[in-house]
Amino acid sequence: MSQRFRVLLLPGDGIGPEVVAAARRVADAAAARFGLTLEYEERRIGAAAIREEGAPVSKETLRRAGEADAVLLGAVGDPEFDGGEVRPEAGLLALRRELGTFANLRPVAAIPALSGSSPLRPGVAEGVDLLIVRELTGGAYFGEKEEGEERASDLSVYTRGEVERVARVAFEAARGRRGRVASVDKANVLATSRLWRRVVGEVARDYPDVALEHVLVDAAAMHLVTDPGRFDVILTENLFGDILSDEAAVLPGSMGMLPSASLGEPGSPGIFEPVHGSAPDIAGKGVANPYAAILSAAMMFRHGLGRPEAAEAIERGVEAAVAAGCLTPDLGGSSGTEEAAEAVARRVAAEEGAA
Repeated sequence: MSQRFRVLLLPGDGIGPEVVAAARRVADAAAARFGLTLEYEERRIGAAAIREEGAPVSKETLRRAGEADAVLLGAVGDPEFDGGEVRPEAGLLALRRELGTFANLRPVAAIPALSGSSPLRPGVAEGVDLLIVRELTGGAYFGEKEEGEERASDLSVYTRGEVERVARVAFEAARGRRGRVASVDKANVLATSRLWRRVVGEVARDYPDVALEHVLVDAAAMHLVTDPGRFDVILTENLFGDILSDEAAVLPGSMGMLPSASLGEPGSPGIFEPVHGSAPDIAGKGVANPYAAILSAAMMFRHGLGRPEAAEAIERGVEAAVAAGCLTPDLGGSSGTEEAAEAVARRVAAEEGAA
């Protein structure tokens, strides 16, 4: 009997619908290959939800997300709502809060066929394979806010429990990788970072097989583009993780190559989405890079549905498609979104290796 999974699709805004459609196409190929059944429901989030439902995410959508096995999301954001009282991004924050997805995993791996796409000097990004573990439901993004004409503030708060639980995710991940955690903070200035550093150090005692180093965020930003190979797992708070993972996009050559998984407690649905934004300037043109969304579907199979063999097939499919020269404009090629999706889906279905 086929194993069934319920997947909530939230295409969102801009290029979101295009890349989610591409990811679904590849996910269906993987499901067919491994005898799985994916049951989809599609709902709105972001600007699309504001226009049609009056809020960046509806209570019904949040409820349906909680009932799903996984949530596959495209992107949120639209210039129409910049500076407004209701912003599309609020829908994503509400979704994270509702599902309790406190740990965001953002893998960054160099693909040999894209070695010429990175703007860094040759050799810097070669062989890079790191994982950013970002705390996702605390800090300045979720703190009390004040906004006026003359004064504004964003309260950044972390508790011991919030730091400890995400730190354990990072240390467990390191055990399955190369056994190193770099905890990134700003402990020379921020009280929250000093708590962060103390708690991470305490958690490290339970993982004597994992090496821990503390790195200030400004130094970490420099090392990411000068010596990224020094990192295995980077553990950091919400704001720093957002910025550092976007910076890390230069390593494989494009933000269009970076997937993510947002995870909560075991048994709760995760959110799987590309790191990139809604890119309204290229929406509807068929040129958006779908690889990050496709790789997010791979993370869905691995972390959300417990089917790592499907995830590996998708990852091999992406690498083979890229090696065959199926490159979107951001990677220096001329392939379109649908062409790239078809190239991966075909390889997943046939379980091809190299192109």
